[in-house]
Amino acid sequence: MHAQYITEQLSHHADVTVLTTCATDYISWRNELPATKEQIGRVLVRRFPVHHERNPESFARHSTRVFDHTHSINDELTWLDSEGPASHALVRYIRTNAEDFDFFIFFSYRYYHAFHGILAAAHRAVLVPTAERDAALGLNIFGQIFRNARAIMYNSFEEQILINAVSDNAHVPSVIVGVGSKVPHHTAPERFRRKFKIDHPFIIYVGRVDANKGCKQLFEYFIRYVTNVSGKLSLVLIGNSVLPIPAHERIHHLGFTSDKDKFDGMAAAELLVIPSQYESLSMATLEAWGLGRPVLANGHCDVLKGQCLRSNAGLYYDNYEEFAEALHALETSSPLRKGLGHNGRRFFSRHYAWPVINRKYLTMLERLKKHDVATNGTHKLEKLPGWWTRRRRRLPPANDIIKALPTGPAPNARRPPRNSRRR
Repeated sequence: MHAQYITEQLSHHADVTVLTTCATDYISWRNELPATKEQIGRVLVRRFPVHHERNPESFARHSTRVFDHTHSINDELTWLDSEGPASHALVRYIRTNAEDFDFFIFFSYRYYHAFHGILAAAHRAVLVPTAERDAALGLNIFGQIFRNARAIMYNSFEEQILINAVSDNAHVPSVIVGVGSKVPHHTAPERFRRKFKIDHPFIIYVGRVDANKGCKQLFEYFIRYVTNVSGKLSLVLIGNSVLPIPAHERIHHLGFTSDKDKFDGMAAAELLVIPSQYESLSMATLEAWGLGRPVLANGHCDVLKGQCLRSNAGLYYDNYEEFAEALHALETSSPLRKGLGHNGRRFFSRHYAWPVINRKYLTMLERLKKHDVATNGTHKLEKLPGWWTRRRRRLPPANDIIKALPTGPAPNARRPPRNSRRR
């Protein structure tokens, strides 16, 4: 959705072409759509085939090698290819047609298309990294694209600090942007309650129901809360599930819904709960704030904790006891919910309304165009080392790199520290 929203917005200001693959499933990367081009509104979409599906066993084996053991650059490149979506045709198109575009905006640093695409057209590359504190960020190869990109559009101060620390790329032009959302001006909370037959006050979770998103722990905490603290609340889940959902009278899974139902549900909820420990921004959080709803977030996620502190629009927890205390305070205090919700709406309007997001993108692109004119379009490219260096297994486990990175939220807009780890 992040890439789609930015594409739709920029299409009002420029001719935009989307380069993507024929895959629709991020687990298998199986080719489902035809390799063709299609005009969708103002946007031309070109789809390219993935040349192999992901093999889960092979990917897990390569992940163990680079995340937990001393390894080589070649090991990391093999991991990247096994992760996918590996599309030689897409990268070849970028390399061949680089001069036909002013810029290529790459979303999500950790995938094949971004790494090889940036190397193919670094002088045109703008990166939206969507980085989280996970092991992939500790891989040596990604430092190269963080330094090679013409500019980086960060989602948060915490993300910027992480990437600056891991890659020593503070010299690369950048801005904290994030993403807006299509938050409606009017919602119908009662319509949502009637449609889904939910009479009790409830908290809502929006997103993929997945253990990696903290949902397993959320179920444990919530059931313990309604059993021992307060039996008045329900938990409503909106989103597809890849995790068994407990059969509990206070847990309602609605599956994937329309945007109207989603926003009406958020407006009807007491609050949004975000249990994920790994987020680069969280669009659901921004949408809740846009609707004037407070959030309860996992405090182990530096980004969410930092956003709560900067906005003064949410509470956070590090364990069950803090979860229970924070949820009880929000459940029992309407003034607290209203105050936090008011702060959230103001924070969203100041930082994530579409005019704000558009201005940041357009200002950065104009800055790069002026630099091209002043320097005759020169851009120094950091290339991969030679074959012998790539084969030598002397890189530390990626997890060890992650453990050494700065932790904690960045409540204020400040320049992140430089911490040169490696070149």
